[in-house]
Amino acid sequence: MLRRSRWWLQWRLLGLRGGLQAPCQCSRRSLVSCIDRSGSDAASLLTSAKRQGDQYILNGSKAFISGGGESDVYVVMCRTGGPGPKGISCVVVEKGTPGLSFGKKEKKVGWNSQPTCTVIFEDCAVPVANRIGDEGQGFIIAMKGLNGGRINVASCSLGAAHASVVLTRDYLNVRKQFGEPLASNQYLQFKLADMATRLVASRLIIRSAAVALQEEREDAVALCSMAKLFATDECFAICNQALQMHGGYGYLKDYAVQQYVRDSRVHQILEGSNEVMRMLISRSLLQE
Repeated sequence: MLRRSRWWLQWRLLGLRGGLQAPCQCSRRSLVSCIDRSGSDAASLLTSAKRQGDQYILNGSKAFISGGGESDVYVVMCRTGGPGPKGISCVVVEKGTPGLSFGKKEKKVGWNSQPTCTVIFEDCAVPVANRIGDEGQGFIIAMKGLNGGRINVASCSLGAAHASVVLTRDYLNVRKQFGEPLASNQYLQFKLADMATRLVASRLIIRSAAVALQEEREDAVALCSMAKLFATDECFAICNQALQMHGGYGYLKDYAVQQYVRDSRVHQILEGSNEVMRMLISRSLLQE
């Protein structure tokens, strides 16, 4: 259901009021959201959109945009009004629009299969028809998207952790030290048991948050924050422990476990840092 909702949103954006150009040679176009350089303080974004007739003129930049430069459509949060969240609107900008450009491809520790760069707007003219919702609704749209995004990031960590547990189990069975397989060492057995338990606990909290979000329950924000916080922390610890249990081999690029460590580390920062997740969770508890 969540997957269907995501593709429905993409279909709606790509057909927005008939204002976007039709795809040329392919049946699917890639889409990416752009919030701002402001990081955790999303409501302080500086990218401006000044209305001139039936157009918005965008100026500013967005850092750390995954898929930047490669994606076809950019969903941009920009300031059409005063300071604070109520002055933020959401507009769609197509690749190739005059005034839209991209910075250099960032050299990252992980996530190297997806390009990341700065998206730059310099007197970029966008039709008012490309606005999503009313003026001032951009921040609400962005925050709604983040809840699903947090489940998504937590699920990515879950996949890396699951693969790490499987690889570690197989490695312990074949690697011998002191004349016996490592799997016969009780200390390593206990470590593997801890990893598997953390993995299952992470999977359950992610599913619980996904159900709450799908049902639009009041506790959805808190549960999505908990799932993102718990799963990304625990799953990174699983991947890191897996590398440790591989010994020196785990540090070689010939072994996949090192990539899971590098790729999963950023999940504790993406879609709101885990420190922000703690803020959201505690705020929910204190308001009850």
